[in-house]
Amino acid sequence: MYAKTAKNEQRRRRPGGALVAVTAVVAAAAASLLVPLSGTAQPQAAPTNTAPPTITGTAAKGETLAASTGTWSGTPPIDFSYRWLRCDDDGADCDEIAAATNATYVLVDGDVGHRIRVRVTASNGEGTATVLSEATAEVSAGGAPKNTGEPRTSGSPVEGQTLSATTGTWTGSAPITFAYQWVKCGVAGGRPDASNCAMIAGATSSTYILTAAEVGTRIRVVVRATNASGSAQVASNPTQLVQAGKAPVNTKLPSVLGSMVEGSTVTVNRGTWTGATAFSYQWLRCNSGGGNCGAIAGSTGTQYRLAASDVGRKVRVNVTARNSAGATTRLSVEPATVAPAGPAGVIVLPSGERSIPATSVSRTERLVVTEVRFSPNPVRSRTAPVNIRVRVKDTRGYVVRDALVFVRSTPLVTRGQNRLRTAADGWVSYTVSPRFNFPQPRNGFNVQFFVKAYRAGDDPLAGVAGYRLVQVRLAR
Repeated sequence: MYAKTAKNEQRRRRPGGALVAVTAVVAAAAASLLVPLSGTAQPQAAPTNTAPPTITGTAAKGETLAASTGTWSGTPPIDFSYRWLRCDDDGADCDEIAAATNATYVLVDGDVGHRIRVRVTASNGEGTATVLSEATAEVSAGGAPKNTGEPRTSGSPVEGQTLSATTGTWTGSAPITFAYQWVKCGVAGGRPDASNCAMIAGATSSTYILTAAEVGTRIRVVVRATNASGSAQVASNPTQLVQAGKAPVNTKLPSVLGSMVEGSTVTVNRGTWTGATAFSYQWLRCNSGGGNCGAIAGSTGTQYRLAASDVGRKVRVNVTARNSAGATTRLSVEPATVAPAGPAGVIVLPSGERSIPATSVSRTERLVVTEVRFSPNPVRSRTAPVNIRVRVKDTRGYVVRDALVFVRSTPLVTRGQNRLRTAADGWVSYTVSPRFNFPQPRNGFNVQFFVKAYRAGDDPLAGVAGYRLVQVRLAR
């Protein structure tokens, strides 16, 4: 290995005055030029950018932006320098910002409305290269939230009443979100920032219903504003001392709304109240004069469906209003007597069911063959008659009388009656006998019958007719 050396002599004076020669031997060749006798010189390279620099931080006045160098190749060591640029709202036509040559930059008034870029220059012994970052978003005049008008509370400071809060007014980068915390302060109202007031557990919405626990105190709300740049909070002024509340007062009696006809659903109008925070209901069945009322079991909602047992009587509702000071109950005003439901000709059967004539089945309803009974069942004979009973209702559940019913085996293996009218209870009976081709009774087989219920005078393919296919079992 070859190297050049030089001697440098310096003379220094010792405390006693004597001169001492100091010889320093300095290596004259750079380490990069030293190569093995048997090797070759290593290649050197100027900086080359492989990933551009980036800027992090919020583009708002007063915020700090930070630049990365990006990624570079080249012979180390590589030194970096920065130059921040102020550009137009398209990120072009950029000018250098005076003295902005560090890796970080604090945004100022002059940056508002502009976009910011940074130019990074990389240097080593072989050369230099410069790369420009992408532009930031347009710089806003915002920053962290700052309160310019404190929040306010409204509402009566009385137990059971509701207080409401505003956010106050704020400046700062949008969007700004708000959070609320209601606090309970002493008679003096607490410190200006409410820091010595007690937080009310769970009271974190913009409204708060006062309870007995706040009586004798003053209430404030603390509003916290937050955006990407930070957060700040401020307290409202205290309320007057919270007063004890009174039980709710009714100023207009409740009433029952809806058609007072059996089957109808009626709704309670709870009336008008002051001081109420909650309501409950109990429906009552009264006599025809509106008195002697009894509770209807399980009927405690805001609606009630009038039943057959209500016909000829009056249905009322007790409304109970509550707050932390107590409860008050008021009976709804007297309604009309409940009228029976149903079309013309309705009669009540001993069973409690209601029977209507087929002519009272409207075009919007249909007849339904609800039951078909065979006797005997199963059929064990090819000669003994078979009794068939059919019952008809309509889609509303009314028993239908005077409906025509047609019954026929299919294929035709019986003979006898096949078209009769239903009685008042909706039933009709047929007696049929097996024909010569009636199948031999044996287990696992059956005979099928087609049943049609219809209204006299209706078109055979229209009207309110109902249809059903049924089977009777065969057995040995």
